[in-house]
Parts: sequence; structure tokens; C-alpha cells
Amino acid sequence: MRESGTVLDALAAAARRRAAELRSGGIERLYEEAAQAGKRGFREALAAPGLAVISEIKRASPSAGFIREADPAEQAALYERQGARCLSVLTEPERFRGSLEDLRRAREASSLPVLRKDFTVDEAQVLEAAARADAVLLIAALFTGEELARYVALAGEVGVDALVEVHDEREAELALAAGASIVGVNNRDLRDFSVDLGTFERLSPLLEGVVRVAESGIKTAEDARRMREAGADAVLVGEAAMRDPGLVGRIAAIP
Repeated sequence: MRESGTVLDALAAAARRRAAELRSGGIERLYEEAAQAGKRGFREALAAPGLAVISEIKRASPSAGFIREADPAEQAALYERQGARCLSVLTEPERFRGSLEDLRRAREASSLPVLRKDFTVDEAQVLEAAARADAVLLIAALFTGEELARYVALAGEVGVDALVEVHDEREAELALAAGASIVGVNNRDLRDFSVDLGTFERLSPLLEGVVRVAESGIKTAEDARRMREAGADAVLVGEAAMRDPGLVGRIAAIP
């Protein structure tokens, strides 16, 4: 397990504590639940023609603070009506005010594939996500190359798609070497929370052959169009969509 920025370190440490509790219930049971759960095609939805929108349900974040309260079922249904192709649900409880209950309610209220967005640091959490969602987030900064490859393989084994998140060239190489088929480029530097859409533009050419997702900093349809022109198959819109759900429809209209 690699160490990254200070806030990311704290989030990962809290995730490791939750993972230890999760493991105490038995890894075999988790594996069985994950393998048997029905899945919706997350990667398939993103790879379809046109710019896909992954709309996120989150009440708060370390960078934005409190955003707004939201009923996950109502928000999921609203995003689907607006034209989102997939959902992302924050389940991290401390800094993002999310929960697995939010994930359950959002997925039940929508027909869209759902990404469980959290700070995955243990195989048990991959299995936990696979039992409840259609995709799991793996942040490359938290892993060695060997660990990341193992987690990507485990996700495939139990039928859940892995979205591997990167922020620089080294992490992009790590993701590809690990066998990632969906790579998200986070335009936000998790060390200092600065945002630069140029991050995706810089890394996108290195990621040809995989589904490319631009994450963070997309506040307008013009931002999304810029990412599309740089090679994005999808954009993940969180805070901006929470504040203005109509943004989802405007982005979804981009060819």
C-alpha cells in the first residue's frame, strides 16, 4: 500500500479500519455474495456512442465542504431523467457523509449502472462493492503495481468493473500495466485539491485503447466538450451536478 497526500492518507487509514471490521465477517461469505449478485454493464454503458455522463451523489467533500442534503433515491431518478448514463455514489462516511444505504437506495431507484465510490484499500472492499454495485473505484495512488493488478483481477473475477483513477503519467502507466479497461483521470490533485483540466488533456493520449473518464473540475457543458475533444468517453460530474442537475442534460446532449 502506497502513501500519498495528507488527506488521502487519512481517508485511506479510516478505510483500512473499516476493512478490518469487514474482514471479521468472513472473506468467503463476501466472495460468494459478490459472485452471485446481478450486475449492470458499467463499462458497456460508458463505451456506447456519445459522451457519457456519470452523475454523482454526494453531500460533502473535503474540498467543497457541505454541498447539500439529498435523498439518494430521488437524486438517482432525477439524474436518470436528465440523461445520465451511469451513477456514482459516495459511500465514505466521515468526510463525504455517504453510506452503503445511500448506494442501495440509489441503485434501487434507477436502472443505471452504479459505481461504488469510496477509498478501497482491501480485497474485502472490492467484494463488498461487487455485491452491491456494478463498478468499484480503485485509486492508483493507494497501491503498488502488484496490488493494483491483483485488485483489478479480483474485480473481473466477481464480475464488477474497475474504474482505476490516476493523476499523473506514472499512475497512468501503472493502471495500464494492471490491466485496467476503464481509467479515470482526476483533474483534482488529492494532495492540495488544486484542479486543472489540462491534467486530462495531458494524460489522455497515453490511455488510448481503454475507456477514458475525465473526473473533477467539470462545471459547464463547455468544460465537458473540452474533455470530449481531448478524448474522453465519459465525464464524471459531482459537485456541479448536485448544485445544478440540469447540467447533466446539457452535457448528455454533446455528441
